[in-house]
Amino acid sequence: MTAGRIDPSLPFRPVRIAVLTVSDSRDLASDRSGDLLVERLEAAGHVLAARTLIKDEATLIAEQFRRWIDDPSIEVVISTGGTGVTGRDVTPEALALVAEKDIPGFGELFRMLSYAKIGTSAVQSRATAGVAKGTYLFCLPGSTGACRDGWDDILAFQLDNRHRPCNFAELLPRLREHEG
Repeated sequence: MTAGRIDPSLPFRPVRIAVLTVSDSRDLASDRSGDLLVERLEAAGHVLAARTLIKDEATLIAEQFRRWIDDPSIEVVISTGGTGVTGRDVTPEALALVAEKDIPGFGELFRMLSYAKIGTSAVQSRATAGVAKGTYLFCLPGSTGACRDGWDDILAFQLDNRHRPCNFAELLPRLREHEG
């Protein structure tokens, strides 16, 4: 289900993506959601620039976001986990500490797509996105289903520079134009 199309006349440009799993209970060996995102992004032709897992603590998440925002080899960060409503879910709060601009449509579209699959439970998701210093930051819920939906139904298209009528990837060179 996608409006838009891939323009085959344009050359594909891979994006360099970091994957961050936020979890108090997983490690990299049991991180199925992170694995799914890595598999999907690499299958699409993108580059896994970095990957790590950290605990549900806003300061730790924000510090990791900042490290990757400051790394010129990373263009996009996709986090999974910590977007629910429980006391330990603080990924949106961490994003708020670093984002220069919010991308409200990402969370809105994610919840709309989720509603079609899980009904009113979609309101429990605080999936969100933003931009900081020319780096896109996308925060997905921690379930494999949510990561699959976020990648397959949104990010696979928006991170493909050939997607028309427009996409996030083609805007990467312009994200820092306000800096001078």
